[in-house]
Amino acid sequence: MRPVIHGIKNCDTMKKTFAWCEGAGLAYLFHDYKKAGIDAATLQRWCERLGGWEALVNRRGTTWRKLSPEQQAITDTTAAIALMQAQPSLIRRPVIEFADGELLVGFDPEALDRKTLA
Repeated sequence: MRPVIHGIKNCDTMKKTFAWCEGAGLAYLFHDYKKAGIDAATLQRWCERLGGWEALVNRRGTTWRKLSPEQQAITDTTAAIALMQAQPSLIRRPVIEFADGELLVGFDPEALDRKTLA
């Protein structure tokens, strides 16, 4: 089964990810969560696998900076999931989900090499 790359098509980091996959001959599926949305069950699963929501929220991006202090004051996973669903641009990119359930968050060529060459 091909890995699923989750992200936003026109993001520079996503373009690097797509180029890496094409260069490595890695076939993948793409889910644009800005256009297609992202369901709460997927975000919950990711939070559980990653040990919390913190690894998923991009606190360096423009979307985060535009949030009010009240919105940025995430207190739990439920609040984080609701915010990520309302503002999918907050989710770090890419999130690559492999058939074995492993997740890679962010573009990391070395981690991709280790995972795809294993």
